Amino acid sequence: MSEYKNIIVEKKSFTGIITIDREEVYGALSKEAKLEIIQAIRTLNRDDEVGCLILASKGKGFCTGQDLNDRTVQAGEKPVDLGVTLETEWNPLVNAISNSKKLVIAAIEGVVAGAGVSVALACDLVIAKPGIKFVSGFSKLGLCPDAGSTFTFTRALGQKKAMEFFLFNQPLLSEEMERAGLINKVSEEAFEDAKKWADQINAMAPLSLKAIKENIKVATDSTFQESMDRETSYQRFLGNSEDYKEGLNAFFEKRQAKFLGK
Repeated sequence: MSEYKNIIVEKKSFTGIITIDREEVYGALSKEAKLEIIQAIRTLNRDDEVGCLILASKGKGFCTGQDLNDRTVQAGEKPVDLGVTLETEWNPLVNAISNSKKLVIAAIEGVVAGAGVSVALACDLVIAKPGIKFVSGFSKLGLCPDAGSTFTFTRALGQKKAMEFFLFNQPLLSEEMERAGLINKVSEEAFEDAKKWADQINAMAPLSLKAIKENIKVATDSTFQESMDRETSYQRFLGNSEDYKEGLNAFFEKRQAKFLGK
């Protein structure tokens, strides 16, 4: 897909792969790069030949946040409105990943920093190589955490540890992120393991995947009863699907189900 300048988009074995191609700046994202990732996610979501997505990056950085070479974020004689950058670039990017109709797996093989942490953790599943550093960095620039990271880290670490992470900018390593439940897995073969998970997901029922993703997202801010009601509504819908019939038939016939998303 040659229309992209900052990313590489491929389709392999029913999986859409988006690779950030900004090795020279450790995966830092310009405005153009962010908008390209959003466009790629939307395009792949509309592609019937794609089951799920993998987000990866070239080089020693997965995503190190904002490319500070962008003139739009440089402080000069006139005050810079970083709120506009968040509203029109970073927040839409994080939401595009989080709200993707198809599951997104992050394969992290390089450092993650700044808003890049929010990009990584917006993915539905995250696999990272051992010893990868996740660092905030905002306080060094006189800024505060953004793109949803305050929400994510406070709920995972608690107020005290989140405060420590954001104030002092000491990196959390992959292993610590896994123990905190912020990522799923630490693996020397992060990208290969992401592809294996993608293959498994691609064999699952698309309607079921959509329900699971949406119910998990909403559960964090729902009461127990609200979550139960949502599960009931989705289960009523899924129970009338062709995929459920196929799943039952495959179970009794002792074969692999062939789901069609109907």
